[in-house]
Amino acid sequence: MAELEKAVFAGGCFWCLEPAFQATHRIESAVVGYTGGTVANPSYEQVTRGTTGHREAIQVTFDPQKISYDPQKISYSDLLEIFWRQIDPTDSGGQFADRGESYKTAIFYSSAEQKELAQASKEKLDASGIYAAPIITELIPASQFYPAEDYHQHYYEKEPEHYGFYKYGSGRQPYLEKMWGGKPSSTDFD
Repeated sequence: MAELEKAVFAGGCFWCLEPAFQATHRIESAVVGYTGGTVANPSYEQVTRGTTGHREAIQVTFDPQKISYDPQKISYSDLLEIFWRQIDPTDSGGQFADRGESYKTAIFYSSAEQKELAQASKEKLDASGIYAAPIITELIPASQFYPAEDYHQHYYEKEPEHYGFYKYGSGRQPYLEKMWGGKPSSTDFD
């Protein structure tokens, strides 16, 4: 088996990122948590107060050995495509109803290859004309990732009614429907 790789994305509320990545059976795992800050093992309360420098994020573990004819594999570029379709990459203050540093978007790259692919993906999306404003999602070197508390993991499955209300009420669902034609959580990968 090939060595597994990790990809880390910050896109506002981590509850809303997890279902899109979990929807593809071609990843090993997706864990929500915190990264980019200065405090070891922060709590949700600390992060959302904005005092630790962390962002809510998701860490996706995957097999990077993409073979074009193998539908069981997923590439880092595929993961980038999933990520871009879950966020508003032009919002510098957070995401939808969630404001502040802990909700800002970012791609945390762990290798020169990931950085290069993320930069190319960002530039391509920016040049596409889809957005009226420039894409401001940051590319940041990966740092320690801390899994969030258990009650945050798979929240969309544990509390589907509350999750659905939150995703719609925060403005994320309507925005994604407008941007991506009514299928904001679906991907072309499965």
